[in-house]
Amino acid sequence: MAVEKKFVKDGYTKASLDEHFAKQLGRSGYGGMVMSRTPLGTQITVYSEKPGMVIGKAGKVIRKLTQDVVDIYGIDNPQIDAQEVKKSELNAQIMANRLAASIERGWYFRKAGTNTIRAIMGAGALGCEVIISGKLTGARARTEKFIDGYVKHSGHPAEQIVDTGYAVAIKKLGTLGCRVKIVQPGAFLPDAFKMKEGVLAAPVDGDAKAKTKAAPAAEAAAEAAEGAACEPEPVVVTTTMVTEVVNSEGKVIATETVEKTFETEVCVVDSPSGEADEIVVEDSDINEIRRLVEGVWQHKHNEYDYWHPMARVHKEAKK
Repeated sequence: MAVEKKFVKDGYTKASLDEHFAKQLGRSGYGGMVMSRTPLGTQITVYSEKPGMVIGKAGKVIRKLTQDVVDIYGIDNPQIDAQEVKKSELNAQIMANRLAASIERGWYFRKAGTNTIRAIMGAGALGCEVIISGKLTGARARTEKFIDGYVKHSGHPAEQIVDTGYAVAIKKLGTLGCRVKIVQPGAFLPDAFKMKEGVLAAPVDGDAKAKTKAAPAAEAAAEAAEGAACEPEPVVVTTTMVTEVVNSEGKVIATETVEKTFETEVCVVDSPSGEADEIVVEDSDINEIRRLVEGVWQHKHNEYDYWHPMARVHKEAKK
């Protein structure tokens, strides 16, 4: 048998077995099944609201189910285990059966759908969807959807985090299909995100803010003068100047590097913006002014009378 046909056959067997259990265990509150193959046989776990009815008196019902699995579906050495559903409102198959039963008893489909949604969300589900299709009110079949919360409809997350149940309600005018989808509480959503809470600054008193704005100009000028005054400190400064000589075509024909080291007294002054300290050095020999801003030496001189990094290459055209 080809691999594709084997997968199709296994899927058909699992779906048929699920329908068989739903018919046989309808009164016990059947909530679905999980089938897994092990080296010792096939492990089948049946979920139900009343696992005692699945087992039966002295294990009579579960033995009959095991024999049916062997005779009808040809599964070797099946082992059926009954588990109790802790919260039936979060089981999609159980809620679909309840919805179908309420519609069969004569409930209006809209009331039955909204009550199912309310019960599921009240149990703590992240999202749920109820779909009722068939001849609801008129002569033609249509579909009604009730949705609340967050539900994934496609992709891998829809297969992993969404629990789906299906049941059929038999009415006089025909059958109605009832499908219920539930996103369990605590499910990991791939597109979920959480915003980090920022730290709020301490509030400023209105009177203090007004006092700050009303500070006199003379007082501000005095503070600026006090900050500007400082004692000079001796500093050894080493500068490197690179000069390139280019011809009329813009090609470099010569490069000259000059290093100069001198000792002078400087004064460290806070810049008005408060971002960096400035060290101003005047050298009357070459008519040059230097300063240190944020760890970068800058200067300006006759040829370039604006502040620029000292490492910048100065180009001189050949006459």
